[in-house]
Amino acid sequence: MTDTSVNKIGDLLSAAVERAVPVVRAIPDDRLAAPTPCAEYDVKSLVNHLLQVTVQFQALAAKQDSDFEQSVDYVAQGPDWRERFVDETGKLIAAWSAPGADEGTTGAMNMPARTVGSMVLLDLTVHAWDLARATGQTYEPAPEGSGVLKTLRESVAGLAPTARKMGVFGEQVEVPGDASELEKLLAETGRDPSWAPAAA
Repeated sequence: MTDTSVNKIGDLLSAAVERAVPVVRAIPDDRLAAPTPCAEYDVKSLVNHLLQVTVQFQALAAKQDSDFEQSVDYVAQGPDWRERFVDETGKLIAAWSAPGADEGTTGAMNMPARTVGSMVLLDLTVHAWDLARATGQTYEPAPEGSGVLKTLRESVAGLAPTARKMGVFGEQVEVPGDASELEKLLAETGRDPSWAPAAA
């Protein structure tokens, strides 16, 4: 029997995508080389990474193999990369909304499908914040009632030890006790919630 008290990954992704799409659509071309809170990515490479994740996690939802071996320069493929992101996130939501998508196991490591779905949910949330910060935008996370931040904080708590060993997360950043749920999530992934690009 399905636990209806737990938010479906498809619903969570829909809420996160609603906040990510406006950020990506508003990225100006003259900021593509700007640094982001992810030190290894500039804006362009982070957009490409987020698009690759969005595409590959569609396959994972269908219990198929993903391919992260080759990076794809989606931005260089044409000026419609912003709308490509809209299209691919729509496909991602549909893939994870299919019956059984967040049940069983998926991926090369045979991880629980819900955990795998939470990974792409995390990328669509924290990288949307990264891109907003890098390009001078305001990022508003999915509302508390959506369950997105609650799900992500629970997921990060389980993933963090391994993710830090693998260099996926940085060391946790200290934040005040009255920090928002988003700020706490960012800090738990090794981000400084007060990060801002250096003044020109």
